[in-house]
Amino acid sequence: MTLKQLISQQTEAIFPGVVSHYYYLHQHPELSYQEENTAQYIADFLEKEGIPYRQNIGGYGILAWVKGEKLNNGKTIALVADMDALPIQEENDIPYKSQNDGVMHACGHDAQAASLMGVAKIIHNLRSEFSGTVLFVFQPGEEKSPGGADLMLKDGVFRDFTPDFVIKQHAYIDLPTGKIGFHFGTITASADEVHIVVKGQGGHGAIPHTLNDTVLTASNIIVAMQQLVSRVRNPFNPMVLSFGKFIANGATNVIPSEVVLAGSMRCMDEEERQKMLQLIPVIAHSTTTAYGCTCEVNLPEGYPSVFCDEQITEIIRRQAIDFLGENNVGEFPKRMTADDFGFFSQQYPCCYYRFGIAKEGQKVGALHTGTFLIDEKSLQTSTGFLAFLTIDAMKQ
Repeated sequence: MTLKQLISQQTEAIFPGVVSHYYYLHQHPELSYQEENTAQYIADFLEKEGIPYRQNIGGYGILAWVKGEKLNNGKTIALVADMDALPIQEENDIPYKSQNDGVMHACGHDAQAASLMGVAKIIHNLRSEFSGTVLFVFQPGEEKSPGGADLMLKDGVFRDFTPDFVIKQHAYIDLPTGKIGFHFGTITASADEVHIVVKGQGGHGAIPHTLNDTVLTASNIIVAMQQLVSRVRNPFNPMVLSFGKFIANGATNVIPSEVVLAGSMRCMDEEERQKMLQLIPVIAHSTTTAYGCTCEVNLPEGYPSVFCDEQITEIIRRQAIDFLGENNVGEFPKRMTADDFGFFSQQYPCCYYRFGIAKEGQKVGALHTGTFLIDEKSLQTSTGFLAFLTIDAMKQ
């Protein structure tokens, strides 16, 4: 029996269990850094399967591992899945609809985690087939800064292991079930939050010469920030700086003494990112000074870009062709979205690929919306292929 046949057989056998895990996780979503029940559910599964693990790493993070039983030393490969959900009210009318009001798995992290649970079971069942160690990282807090990946790394998730490379897969609404997409190099943007509070002497809107117009000042800060993008940024490096929050709690005839701005900066180049992080406070303070105001600028540490190692990604792409067929393996475009998997890709060779979740002939609700829902059959691909590539890589 070939490895492909063996993995396909194993996947078929455990598939009902993977779907059951997915149903449970979808029904019981938890927000970033609150994944206590989710982590306990996964820990109970690992306990039942006899798979060793550590809990409470960087919050509710879990690291499990399976060591191959063949005698010669082999690789160490880490597989990552997120656990957290989003503050969204689910609109789907399904039996396993979210039971937590205002919280929903609207990004596919439930599918990721359920798939990784299935992969852990398969690899544990087949541990006599390979040498080396497979690490299973169940990560909290991907959706919210400072990022569970960073917290787990700082908390020593790999203190007892040194991964040769790290892999993460993510649900993708723009591909049908059964297909997988890859991209090489930088695939997602960095993400940094920008928080600015403008302060001045507020007062009556009819006598602006007696006060500091904080609203006008804040407006000019936003305009100046856009000129950073258009005139200072290297045009060969994509960048987005968007402000979605502008709170001036005055009235028709009242200029408030404080205005709050909040936005997000996305970059595809780390050098450009660091340059902009230095310039944002300079522009903000210079603008407020010109209008007689002051400001506070807060730039919390954000997520770096995700970088896919070209050699590792090409190997995995070829494995996908072997397992799924060439017609089912393609590319996905770069996006200005972000993923804290970038913290892993800063330290280890990494591959981040996407698996299709769209049922043929049906429209999938957009990511991060109340109608997002995967085709359950996609879990067969996400489980089977990840198990196949891991054991195949161990054998090479």
